[in-house]
Order: sequence, then structure tokens, then C-alpha cells
Amino acid sequence: MLRDRRGRVLLAERPAGKHLAGGWEFPGGKLQVGEGRLAGLRRELDEELGIDGVAAHPLIRIAHRYPDRDVLLDVWAVTRYRGEPEGRDGQALRWCAVGALGTAGLLPADRPVVTALRLPPRIAATRTARYRIDRWPGPRGAGLRGAACPDARAARQAAAGGADFIVLDTPLAPRRLRALCDAVAIPVYARGLALARARVLGASGVNALARGRD
Repeated sequence: MLRDRRGRVLLAERPAGKHLAGGWEFPGGKLQVGEGRLAGLRRELDEELGIDGVAAHPLIRIAHRYPDRDVLLDVWAVTRYRGEPEGRDGQALRWCAVGALGTAGLLPADRPVVTALRLPPRIAATRTARYRIDRWPGPRGAGLRGAACPDARAARQAAAGGADFIVLDTPLAPRRLRALCDAVAIPVYARGLALARARVLGASGVNALARGRD
């Protein structure tokens, strides 16, 4: 996921003849066998867009089932790059404001990325102008609705019930956190991990609420 100096994000149109042609997505591609995640990202940025990715970090992992296939998106935010993006595979490109992504014609698998982009990397307040966090099920109000969850089971239930994002109250073992992030198609905020480590495991951020407030 790339941003320009105005904060807009880059979208690519699926070319004719490909799966879901005409839909818009965040540019990317498939990892090769044995390829590291960051190495694969840099290769795809070069091959698809003609740019050099200098710095990036994981944003969200999304498992999505289409009628004819399952996909797992490993979405990274590219924070520094060299060059100007161009559609090297013949795909149309356009820059889109984050606030307009809801009507941009995004493919279903890419839509959870919009929520991740609207949230901070560290959750430090239970109420802001953009979101609110409650025990699930909580009231539906304006903005995004976060679910404060004590464990992975409650997190899965909240995700199935329509929560916009998950905030874990307690730490999960790394393998359980990764499994949770792969199982739900919404952002997950981990407890008890450094941000970089949480993102490697698939979380979008960390729960930085003071103890006793969550």
C-alpha cells in the first residue's frame, strides 16, 4: 500500500482477462517459493510499478473466500520508495483519498484495508472522533466499532458479529495471535507485544490502553 505526499493511496485496476477484472485493489502480487515477505514486496513493486521500495512495515493480513478461490492478503504499508509508479502490467492506476475508498470499487478482499488505514498503530483511548471500543456486543454509534475481547474465542465471535476491529485485553501466545489474525478479516490489536513484533504476527497494531481502562 503506497501513499503520495497528499496522503492519498494508490489503487490498481484488475486488467481484462484476469480474475475479477475491472475491480480495484491495492497493488501487489504473489510470493515466490522460499521468498521472504519484504523481498517479495520489493520485487513486486519493481515488476508491477517500476519503483524501489526503501522501507515498509506489515499493516494487516486478510483471509477471504471468493466463490471460486481462497486468498490470503499480506498487506504492507510502504513508507519510503524511489521512483514514480507506472502500470507495467498494463493496469490502470489512480490515487485515491482515504475518505473516498468506501466508494472506490475495491474488491471485497481489499475492503478491510480501509479500516486499518483509518485506525492508529497504537490504541491509547477507548473513544475518539473516529472510533469507540466496548465490550462486545456494544452499542452501534458513529464511527468504527471496536470490540474489547479477553481471548481469541471472544475475538472470533465479535468479528463474526460485525465488529470493525478487535482490541485484545490480554496477551496471546505468538502462534495463537497469528492464527487469530489469519482467521478474522478485520484489524486486530495485540496486547503485550512491541508494535514491530505484533505486525510480523499479523496484527495491525497494539493495545496501549493503561491497565484498568480496558
